[in-house]
Amino acid sequence: MPKMKTHSGAKKRFKVTASGKVRGRHPFTSHILEKKSPKKKRALGRPAIVHEDDVPRIKRMLGVGK
Repeated sequence: MPKMKTHSGAKKRFKVTASGKVRGRHPFTSHILEKKSPKKKRALGRPAIVHEDDVPRIKRMLGVGK
């Protein structure tokens, strides 16, 4: 059986932390920023922990063990 390939789109967008959580970017950060407050934009700039419902799918795309 051949090796599994890592999903190229997923490896550019997500990282798995040492504790096994998946980290990614917040949504709503690319445009229509004028109406968002500076506080909101600062908070959106920090990495977000992905919701636990999406974690198994992302880990499978990254080829990371459960």
